[in-house]
Amino acid sequence: MVKKFLKHFRYGQKGFTLIELLVVIGILGAIAAVVVPNVGKFIGRGKTEAWETELHDIQTGVMAMLVDSKSGQLDAAITTPTNDMDNVLATKTTAGDLKLSAYLTGLDDNGCVKTGCTYAFDIDGTVHQTTPSP
Repeated sequence: MVKKFLKHFRYGQKGFTLIELLVVIGILGAIAAVVVPNVGKFIGRGKTEAWETELHDIQTGVMAMLVDSKSGQLDAAITTPTNDMDNVLATKTTAGDLKLSAYLTGLDDNGCVKTGCTYAFDIDGTVHQTTPSP
């Protein structure tokens, strides 16, 4: 019984026709033409949204730090863009300086941002972001 079953497959149709293979390749090509550009958009959009989110977080951190500071201003403007948030300082009312890195999460061990963006700060707390080249 098993031999008859196997014989049926040996002597019957052994593969796909050229037409069937071309149809499958055409369908896969159409799917690839739709999917590949959309994946590229998602990858690029993710970086842009990460940069926008980081800028918002830094602006919020600067506002919180300025509320806690004595003068409501940064100690000095930082005109050379930096990724090190330990360099952004304001004087506290009692003792010591406030560091922006203390108001942010997601920094590396050295107090630097991880996205590759750099930031400049006006004395009034305005933040200017420089994004990395694509």
